[in-house]
Amino acid sequence: MSEQNNELDQSHWFMDILQTIDVGLVVLDRQYTIKLWNGFMENHSGVRPDQAKGQCLFDLFAEIDEDWFKKKAEAVFLLNTRAFTISEQRPYLFKFKNNYPITGRAEFMYQNATMIPLNSIHGETDHICLIIYDVTTATMNKLDQEKAQHDKTKKA
Repeated sequence: MSEQNNELDQSHWFMDILQTIDVGLVVLDRQYTIKLWNGFMENHSGVRPDQAKGQCLFDLFAEIDEDWFKKKAEAVFLLNTRAFTISEQRPYLFKFKNNYPITGRAEFMYQNATMIPLNSIHGETDHICLIIYDVTTATMNKLDQEKAQHDKTKKA
């Protein structure tokens, strides 16, 4: 196999992974225009990549607190460092329905999110990547444990 074919295969695999990985991936530029929207995001939002790309994040998802989000994102752009949100601080970034509506008790998907800087070939952070993790099951288990502990303490 030639080196060129190997690189082409790897590139194809990489694209398949990006589209099918079980986390949300969104790439934004400095104007918060969506540049990449993977399959996880499409499956949970109902918005296809061709509908999302080129749109302002805040126009598509009014539930996102724009001031809060921009403050977080600007730190990533300026400091070239990661930022995080956890479901205990903010239950979700995108208000997606719970994946398991029959067996699940949550009305929405609890999410953790990571913002990572993406550097240009010139070393400038001109894009960020959002990674969205579905933590609904873990969060519901934690809430159940806290409720059980509270009920146990209340009875004592």
